[in-house]
Amino acid sequence: MSTNAAAGQPDEPMHAASRVFVAGHRGLVGSAITRRLVNAGYRHVLTRSRAELDLRVREAVRRFFHAERPEYVVLAAARVGGIQANNANPADFITENLLLQTAVIDACREFAVTRLLFLGSSCIYPRLCSQPIREEYLLSGPLEPTNRPYAVAKIAGIEQCWANNRQHGTRFVAAMPTNLYGPGDNFDLQNSHVLPALLRKALLAKDAGAAQMEVWGTGTPRREFLYVDDLAEACVFLLELPPERYATLLSAEDPPLINIGAGEDLSIRELAELVCRIVGYNGRLTFDASRPDGTPRKLLDIRRIRALGWQPRISLDDGIRRTCAAMGDRFAFPGRV
Repeated sequence: MSTNAAAGQPDEPMHAASRVFVAGHRGLVGSAITRRLVNAGYRHVLTRSRAELDLRVREAVRRFFHAERPEYVVLAAARVGGIQANNANPADFITENLLLQTAVIDACREFAVTRLLFLGSSCIYPRLCSQPIREEYLLSGPLEPTNRPYAVAKIAGIEQCWANNRQHGTRFVAAMPTNLYGPGDNFDLQNSHVLPALLRKALLAKDAGAAQMEVWGTGTPRREFLYVDDLAEACVFLLELPPERYATLLSAEDPPLINIGAGEDLSIRELAELVCRIVGYNGRLTFDASRPDGTPRKLLDIRRIRALGWQPRISLDDGIRRTCAAMGDRFAFPGRV
């Protein structure tokens, strides 16, 4: 039987006095969204570190929601990593993500949150998907094996949002960003994504005066990259939408899913060459074809969010330069002195 918890609460966009909870505020995405909210004048941005609130523990999440009563929630918390980390820890990726997102989504329903924005990943789409990838391609084919546990958890989150909307009258939306990068990224070579890994490799190679730099894979897969501040702007834009426009994202027939991307892609070889040019490394690139390439191509169709009035502003070249500048002259990771 439906409790329809949120249906009796009027839908309205966020305003300066709204209580907004950013789950995962210390991560690359969550920190950018928190900055965006604070800079936009939101006075009640709620955050908790993992030590203060373990989102995997349902009762702890309930107590937090009961005490703080957030009206809007951005679920940016997740266990994330690159191909190496996903291959090494598949059980951790699916279990931790299912636990934390279920606890938060259920609390959003129980405590009648006005709007929830659940953040996923473009890896939810089939491995061999028509390009650019439209929202309706979800579950239309097999997933990429190297990150399937993580992708399945994120697909479950989309279904949780959709099921709650249909059964309980909630207004939960799932936003699927493309590959993200920016200040505060993870530069660990074993666990990071491709762009920060290439940045670190290029800087270390330059410092060492190395004649060559190794890139994992063949260099042929194509990827799309979005600067994290552009994503933060898109998330706040969605939560600030007028009710009639926000309602276009909610349907009984289709998942409440919207892509957020840059609208263009490039090959990993081209990306490596761009990173080296920006960093000033002039050595030779070599490619280790024994490493997995992952999905051949991932370019999101972003016509839906563009039709609502948002589009990315920061080019890849500019974004990489901003990332370097934000870290200063000396990157804060081991191995660079």
